[in-house]
Amino acid sequence: ADILYKEKPPVNLWGESYAIETTHTLILNSNDLSGPIPPEIGQLVNLITLDLSENQLTGEIPSQIRDLTNLTVLDLSDNQLTGELPIEIGNLINLSNLNLGDNQFTGIIPNEICNQGNLSPQLGNNQFCPPYPICIEEYVGEQNLINCGEVIEIWGEWYSTEYTTELNLHNNGLTGTLPPEIFELINLTYLNLSNNELTGSIPSEIGNLVNLTSLSLYSNQISGGIPTEIGDLEYLEKLFLQHNQLEGDISFIGSQSNLSSLEYLYLFNNQLSGEIPAEIGNLTNLNYLRLNNNQFTGEIPSSICGLNINWASDSNFKINENQLCPPYPVCIEEYVGEQDDTNCE
Repeated sequence: ADILYKEKPPVNLWGESYAIETTHTLILNSNDLSGPIPPEIGQLVNLITLDLSENQLTGEIPSQIRDLTNLTVLDLSDNQLTGELPIEIGNLINLSNLNLGDNQFTGIIPNEICNQGNLSPQLGNNQFCPPYPICIEEYVGEQNLINCGEVIEIWGEWYSTEYTTELNLHNNGLTGTLPPEIFELINLTYLNLSNNELTGSIPSEIGNLVNLTSLSLYSNQISGGIPTEIGDLEYLEKLFLQHNQLEGDISFIGSQSNLSSLEYLYLFNNQLSGEIPAEIGNLTNLNYLRLNNNQFTGEIPSSICGLNINWASDSNFKINENQLCPPYPVCIEEYVGEQDDTNCE
């Protein structure tokens, strides 16, 4: 039997009908349009230009915007649009002109905006909160921060205590001590300040960052002890403190530790000392343990053998260049490497 192929029914927008196959341009600026942008607009998959600027449109950008992948122009400026930008904005990889200025958008700008085609979009005169994606931070323009909660300045940039969940300033030429304002960013899950020239100590306020899953301070000049408050970070999966000048013991692993989520513990190339706590065996998710090139003393606790670590792999385990004494736990006796046993009985 013959199959009849029919054209798709037209899309009705603001009282007008538009053919799905043949509508490439939709310019409705300055038309007194009101209400939300209809989600049906996503059906016009062949659109190249969409200009809805200078109207009274309200509500959020519909997620169906993701289907307009042929757009080169998207102008929604001078409306009363609200809400956060949908991550689907990143689907519009062919954009050369993105204008969202002069609306009432709020919240943070999703990193997915870096995937769309216009690298210098117009975003000013909204209520977007810092931090802003690096790819467009020069183009955010003036923003009303009234709904951003407390906003603090760290190394010349502004951050919302409510919305900042990641702070990545790796290899940024940072100097001086850790700014106390960092520890006000209580919603941080990721903090990376590695490969800088930071000095001073890690303050006990690190314990305020209760949502941290990754902490990277490696390759700096940080000194002093590791605060026991790090042991309170129950969601912490990665702790990278290697290549610093840290000293003192690692009692943060002790009996009060909540580090059951920890997978990576890198403390090598410091000046840490004292005995390795028996409670290290409680870090049941640990897969990577690097304690080499420190000044640890005493015997290695046998509880270490309860960990699920590939002892034979240098990338998973190293404990050489310390002052640890035999007898060594059976699981690692072949992998302890060189030890200075001068002070061993």
